[in-house]
Formats: sequence, C-alpha cells, structure tokens
Amino acid sequence: MTTEDGGGVPVSEMTYTEASRELDGIVEFFEQRDVDVDQLVGRLERATAIVDDLDLRIRRTRSRVEELVPRLEAVGQGVPVGDEEPLPGEPPDGDDEEPLF
Repeated sequence: MTTEDGGGVPVSEMTYTEASRELDGIVEFFEQRDVDVDQLVGRLERATAIVDDLDLRIRRTRSRVEELVPRLEAVGQGVPVGDEEPLPGEPPDGDDEEPLF
C-alpha cells in the first residue's frame, strides 16, 4: 500500500492488520543491503506514522478493556450492573413514569 515516496492510504483509514502488514514491509525494505536513499526518509516517516497510530489504538483498546472487564466480572458474580445513563426516551431513574391507575 505504500507508494515510492512512503505515502499511501492514510493510516487512520487502514485496519490494524493492514497497517501492521505495511509496517512489516517497510522493515523488510530497511533490512535489504542496498537501501534506496531516495526512499529512505519517506519510508521512515511512513513507518513513524504507522507506529504512532498503532500505539494509540493499542492504548485506547487497553483503556476500554480495563473499563469493561470489571463490569463483566460483576455480572459473572451476579451483581446487577446498570447503565450510567438512561437509554434515549427513558426517564433518568425510572421514577418519573406516571402510575397506571
């Protein structure tokens, strides 16, 4: 997916797997004995952009997992877990409904 100058599809539009594969290709490029100097900076910039984006995705995912795991553990232990915010159209605490009679 990389063009000769190191550009290509914006990293933010790539899946994690696509970005990781492109990064692997860039690493292979640098492992060659005869690195094309004209492509060097472009590939380094692209690799840096990919690494930064993948790192951000990993940190966001870790944070989300750390947020969700305790809720799943609580449910597994039979502890009711309510939503922090009501669903659209629901009263905030359920007490605002009019009586049926």
